[in-house]
Amino acid sequence: MEQMEIDAKPQHQDAQPGLEYEMDPQPIYIRDNYEGADKLRDKIAVITGGDSGIGRAIAVHYAREGADLALIYHPREEQDAQKTKSLVEAEGRRCLLLAGDLKSLSFIRESVGKIISTYHHINILVNNAANHVEQHEFTDISDEQMRQTFELNILAMFRLTKNVLPYMGSYDCIINTTSVVSYRGSKALIDYAATKGAVTAFTRSLSQNLVDRGIRVNAVAPGPIWTPLIVATKSPETVAEFGKDTPMERPGQPAELAPAYVFLASEDASYFTGQVIHVNGGEVINS
Repeated sequence: MEQMEIDAKPQHQDAQPGLEYEMDPQPIYIRDNYEGADKLRDKIAVITGGDSGIGRAIAVHYAREGADLALIYHPREEQDAQKTKSLVEAEGRRCLLLAGDLKSLSFIRESVGKIISTYHHINILVNNAANHVEQHEFTDISDEQMRQTFELNILAMFRLTKNVLPYMGSYDCIINTTSVVSYRGSKALIDYAATKGAVTAFTRSLSQNLVDRGIRVNAVAPGPIWTPLIVATKSPETVAEFGKDTPMERPGQPAELAPAYVFLASEDASYFTGQVIHVNGGEVINS
């Protein structure tokens, strides 16, 4: 089995979103021995935050399973996005890049238009993009920070899903990225945890709304995963200890998370809707 241990160096990136190419060590986005089985052959998948971290891992796994991709990401992440595009194309699949601000409804509409112009339909929507800012005092969460967190983490998810749905049909699916903090909270990420709680409720409610259309809606709840978000939001000392408080005593790699998204997008999950898969290194929580 490929080694997934991480010797994270103390590090911090001063701007958000974080950049994967600056991380040490680099996240593992797919295992060398992962073999695709055409589980997503010729499907069209849209992934937000698809340039790096969890999004990159999902994109490369989907490509190896036969899907073509459309990746939505922040313009600051262009270098990471170009690498992900090259990784997808190395798997023999197409990759459309869409850079912009998901908090903008006009950008969302423009992006969906470009996706449909290129691919004509959408089979899989992965609402993955999110951000957080740590505040150890609740009263330090400014109104602006709170608004920005909700705009990206949950309101953009509503807006993009609404604009994508007209191009989806029976047997298609939506997969949302929630978080372990949706279930146990986080004293330093109160606004972020609140949005992830909303994502969980959104997943369960939307699944009921769309079940008659044959569209499945599920979610994945990551624990501590080694991604650019971590080095851009935590102190160097915290980064060095990141994930060591889990039962497995280490953070997870994106490569350990992405197969859950493959499963939920494939026919293997045909009887799954309204569910959440927990990939968190062994933390037992109420689900």
